[in-house]
Amino acid sequence: MRYPGRVIKTGEQDATVVKALKKRLNGILALESNAELRLDPEDPSFGPKMKQAVKLFQTRNVDAEGRPLKQDGEVGPLSWAALFGSDAVPSSDATDDPYLARVLQIAGGEQAKHVREVPPNSNRGPEVEAYLARTGTAPGNAWCCAFVYWCFDEAAKATGRDNPMVKTAGCLEHWRLAGSKGAKRIRASEAAGNAGLVQAGMVFVVDHGGGHGHTGLVEKVAGGLITTIEGNTDASKTREGGGVYRLVRKVVDINKGFIDYSA
Repeated sequence: MRYPGRVIKTGEQDATVVKALKKRLNGILALESNAELRLDPEDPSFGPKMKQAVKLFQTRNVDAEGRPLKQDGEVGPLSWAALFGSDAVPSSDATDDPYLARVLQIAGGEQAKHVREVPPNSNRGPEVEAYLARTGTAPGNAWCCAFVYWCFDEAAKATGRDNPMVKTAGCLEHWRLAGSKGAKRIRASEAAGNAGLVQAGMVFVVDHGGGHGHTGLVEKVAGGLITTIEGNTDASKTREGGGVYRLVRKVVDINKGFIDYSA
């Protein structure tokens, strides 16, 4: 069954969805022979007993990357994918926008070069300083947003068009001003319930508080997870890492939202 595009939780009104979940939970948790725990698939209500069954499922299963599911008794895209398979949740492994496809190609080329700070942990190095310079930012500053802008700018030059992205090295400033450039913003609360809103070619923005943020490009989406290409990070997914990396993140971990520059 396809993911309905919202988090399914206590009080859910769609009887078809609730019944399908109950039938699946009964089967995967082997509840049919346990009168105390078995869910009635003909009962269209999502109550405390069903919430407990969802939690039990979440304690015993992992997402597509092998990481524990959040044990909250609610069925979001990651839990749905674990129940029904990743194909049951909307995915996006390419963008239909030729310009954004070029942006991703350029970003992928930088990742393939294994761009790293020189010296380590300095926010400096030939490529890093080129990214920062493209936004008019001095060497030594955080550069994740400058990397995204550089990729957009290189793609614009290659395709003979204007760069649509806000010219900034500030992640949160980019989020604030993106609408003024005609971009669409998808807030974290929207994306968390409906991963299908997130598409390849979008820019993700994370707010770390205190005016600090982190950003990168969405390369593909599958089963509530996003594959990203991002700068100033590393395998720990920090906002002050030392290079350009391809990483996998949960859609629900992007706490600010996504910016869409597609035509």
